[in-house]
Amino acid sequence: MKNQKGFTLIEIMVVLAILAGLIAMVAPNIIGEAGRAKVKTAKAEMANIALALDMYKLDNFRYPSTSQGIEALASKPSGSPEPKNYKAGGYMKKMPVDPWGTPYLYFSKKSNYEIVSLGADGEEGGEDDAADISSND
Repeated sequence: MKNQKGFTLIEIMVVLAILAGLIAMVAPNIIGEAGRAKVKTAKAEMANIALALDMYKLDNFRYPSTSQGIEALASKPSGSPEPKNYKAGGYMKKMPVDPWGTPYLYFSKKSNYEIVSLGADGEEGGEDDAADISSND
């Protein structure tokens, strides 16, 4: 017999069984992290929008109205209240959407505001990564 080099079928099956076991232990941890990562991303984006809103207020003495929306950060809004010292180029280059591709909601109440993401399901309410995320949380 010639000296043959290679792996036997049993050796290959043992390696595949070990790999399958490792994947079975690691996969649930990785899959669960994707939803939590998107929630953290949404909160970070809301913090960036909040900073831009504060800069808008410093220049214009009030936040944009609910009807003007957070789009007022990217382009000069029309309507009341008219921004008196709107920064050339705006306060954000473009308005981000949440990690699930839905625009953030904005509600203005006199000297306060709320930024909301409806979560993974895009509807009010929900649990886990489908829960609503608010800048007031």
